[in-house]
Amino acid sequence: MPRLIKDGAVVDDRWTLLPEAYSLTDLPERGAVIVPFALWAAERGALRARGDVGVLLAPENDPADLGSDLAALPVIAVDFPQFTDGRGYSTARLLRERHRYAGELRAVGDVLRDQLYAMAECGFDAFVVREDRDADAALAGLADFDGVYAPTARSPQPWFRRRDDAAATDVWYPQL
Repeated sequence: MPRLIKDGAVVDDRWTLLPEAYSLTDLPERGAVIVPFALWAAERGALRARGDVGVLLAPENDPADLGSDLAALPVIAVDFPQFTDGRGYSTARLLRERHRYAGELRAVGDVLRDQLYAMAECGFDAFVVREDRDADAALAGLADFDGVYAPTARSPQPWFRRRDDAAATDVWYPQL
């Protein structure tokens, strides 16, 4: 069974990613599947009736096009076709902040350890690390930094506000 990083641990992946599925006949009869957005858009009713179906968003897909289906989707996978393609970060922030998506948000494709911390800050909570990399070794990437300055999906309050809150309760500077 494939493995992924989810909620800070390496776990078995119960979902089958089907990036080349073009019709309902390309799907297995049973099991949790993640289908491309184009198939979801064309066969929304049948896929919703099936249950345990997630959507794969390519960089060119607009998450707003999922519309009212967002609340019903247990998982959305965002494709990173290349390490240098950052559009998935924007997609994640839009899903979490503008569309209030609360389900599993999964990074797939050319996902490497160096990206995991930034991806988590954008709202990803699951990561399928590239096949030639070790997910257990990549897990440490989630703890590469202590925090960020700017607001993110995971830490919506900027650092200077968090610092001011800490200063009000903890005296870390000399008293005059």
